[in-house]
Amino acid sequence: MRLSNSEHIDTNFQDPVMEKKSNSKKSAPVAKKPKIIARDISWLAFNARVLQEASDKSVPLLERIRFLGIFSNNLDEFFRVRVATLKRMLLVGKSTRMHLEENPDEILDGIQDKVIDQQREFDRIWEGIEDELKEQKIFIRTEKHLNKEQQKFVLNYFNEEVRTNIIPLMIESIQHFPFLRDKSIYLAVVLARQDNSVRQKFALIEIPTSILPRFIILPSKEGEEDIMLLEDVIRFSLPHIFSYFGFDKFSAHIIKVTRDAELDIDNDISTSLIHQIEKGLKDRRKGKPVRFVYDKDIDPLLLEYLMRRLGLSGKDNLIPGARIHNFKDFMDFPSGVFKERAHPQRKSFIHPLFANASSVMHVIQLQDVMLHFPYHSFDTIIDLLREAAIDPNVTSIKITAYRLARNSKIVNALVNAVRNGKQVTVALELRARFNEADNLEWKTRLEDEGVKVLIGIPGLKIHAKLCVIKKRIGTKTVQCGFVSTGNMNEKTARVYGDHCLLTANRNILADINRIFSYLENSKHDIKLLEACNTLPVSPYSMRPFFLRMIDKEIKNARHKKGGSMIIKMNSLSDPEMISKLYEAAKEGVDVSMIIRGICCAYTENKKWKKDITAVSIVDEYLEHARVFSFGKENQEKVYIASCDWMLRNLDHRVEVAIPIFDPAIQQELKDILAIQLSGNVKARILDNEQKNEYKRDNGKKIRSQIEIFKYLHEKQYS
Repeated sequence: MRLSNSEHIDTNFQDPVMEKKSNSKKSAPVAKKPKIIARDISWLAFNARVLQEASDKSVPLLERIRFLGIFSNNLDEFFRVRVATLKRMLLVGKSTRMHLEENPDEILDGIQDKVIDQQREFDRIWEGIEDELKEQKIFIRTEKHLNKEQQKFVLNYFNEEVRTNIIPLMIESIQHFPFLRDKSIYLAVVLARQDNSVRQKFALIEIPTSILPRFIILPSKEGEEDIMLLEDVIRFSLPHIFSYFGFDKFSAHIIKVTRDAELDIDNDISTSLIHQIEKGLKDRRKGKPVRFVYDKDIDPLLLEYLMRRLGLSGKDNLIPGARIHNFKDFMDFPSGVFKERAHPQRKSFIHPLFANASSVMHVIQLQDVMLHFPYHSFDTIIDLLREAAIDPNVTSIKITAYRLARNSKIVNALVNAVRNGKQVTVALELRARFNEADNLEWKTRLEDEGVKVLIGIPGLKIHAKLCVIKKRIGTKTVQCGFVSTGNMNEKTARVYGDHCLLTANRNILADINRIFSYLENSKHDIKLLEACNTLPVSPYSMRPFFLRMIDKEIKNARHKKGGSMIIKMNSLSDPEMISKLYEAAKEGVDVSMIIRGICCAYTENKKWKKDITAVSIVDEYLEHARVFSFGKENQEKVYIASCDWMLRNLDHRVEVAIPIFDPAIQQELKDILAIQLSGNVKARILDNEQKNEYKRDNGKKIRSQIEIFKYLHEKQYS
């Protein structure tokens, strides 16, 4: 028989958080900076793993094309944020620079070399994929490979859809060079005459992909599918665009500028955060160029001219590529042209405890429930909020929001709750990178509907994923809620691997309420976080809590009691945490890590008693969950969290970790971690050189995401 939530509290958990509470703001200083892998070089190693998926012929062709799109999109954001930051650091004083990042010049040089190597690999993979597309009778046609029917179709499409959405610029005659927008691609054109009777000229055309689709389906022969890119429609139409200039010879190549995307937001109380973000969004559009990408076959004179007018030199990140750029659009490559299904049908399913339940809240009141996305359906979260919105006994809902879906069902439920007389509070992080504009719009809509919106804390982003629902039954108030590793976003929940604990545990909910009180308090009194007895919270107790948990395992190893930990997260870059992991390995603690992205820790050292086992899983779903298990079998303490071990998460964000008290859920998480650590199909070994070698053994092939689906699905129907 399952115990009620209030009965299965692990009282031993109180000690690690409460212990040495007066010193919890400051952890012991690290005597010496540990030797770590440069964060940005490690990130490029992660993106190389994405590229590996695109080259893996066991992956369906459409998915491989999408992985190329993901790789391209990742790289854009990397340059917009990380490379831009490194370039900024070069402008500050030497002493400040050394404090922030060692040798940014060397790191930038390393980035340039690796990116060019990866671009060559990208081009090689794409050429191979084009050949495979042709085998499936799918052809990407250029302006030079159209039959008469297609030529007529393309010209009609240009005149009816494209012509009015482009403005060709004769750039040699413009005194002030036009501003090239980030995220846009441009056709750089050389205009000439076959007989060389006039001097050639240069023109620039922005490709209107924000208005028109990038992919145009052409009339095709039976059994074939012909596709044309929007820029090639424009290339084909160049004689019609420039006919009145008398040119009859054209050369056109795609170029692209990536700009610094950092928002300069300070803590000036005389200017509201909203105004600072609005100004930052405007300034972002004019950020300094941090990368210039161009077709390697571009006319050398035109390239030289563009670099001069853009103020670029050989010291900047100049990346030669193939014909196609902004490959991120290929994440939306038309799937209808494929006859094969992209992958076996594995639909998310409702957790068995909710499958036939008339009330989500009633189930949660009886016991904790863990949802594992995308295996479990996110609909349960929507159902919970919808139920709360219409239940006459519910008095209030409080929730955090970081990245919401475009047409958010979460927001719809919250708005309906207000209309039904509930008090609704949303802690909406306006500074969620690249979602700032969307979140400003959500703020307006929510406030217009009567929702109380909290917009953040100076110097701290609200990254915790929390919800608490209060319900009045007679004279008694009961509560339930959840803590999640992922965003409240029903779209990303279909592809992001996350965990969400739904609970009515009084101790947990008491701490969630304290955190919301901290967010609502105008002075943001840290004492409200100090009062949290069950949940470690950044920026107050999270770092010292994890350090103490590792210290406990080190102590166990030293006393021959066995020390063990399993750590799963997106990124590991915090020097203090890495130093503590090195100490654990040196003392013989079994350290196993599952790190999807950045891993700045070395995993092998002759001076350690045991090397660190570390893998990265890149597959159909994005591994996004953070899970931490400390201790040997049957004595583990297991937690999920919203944070990675990065400086920003531990010290500059509001983050939450939550202990898993329920033995069955603990076992479920342990089983999932075991499956992931045993994976030998999509797992790569994270070694000192970051070579991304696949983990292989002679046993049964284990593709962890498929095995986890089977494991959870069988539990539902067993």
